[in-house]
Amino acid sequence: MSPLFRREPPRGRLVTLIRKPGCHLCDDAQVVVEKVCADLGVPWEQKDITEDRDLHDQYWEQIPVVLVDGAQHTFWRVDEDRLRRALTD
Repeated sequence: MSPLFRREPPRGRLVTLIRKPGCHLCDDAQVVVEKVCADLGVPWEQKDITEDRDLHDQYWEQIPVVLVDGAQHTFWRVDEDRLRRALTD
């Protein structure tokens, strides 16, 4: 591939998906997060609100929640294009 078209992965970025087991919206969100992060070479992690009392108290009514670099990016539905823009701008 020509260096002109090679895109460097965003450095120092991290996407966090806050979810709970059995949540169909969480499953949908994970598909989008996995795809965008794989495309861009961005690491991602998931956290389970049933295992973390602070996350549970903070995000219970909003899950799934996506954080980008620790800041809330979105909740409930994850828009692929919006997440991609947030990671490349």
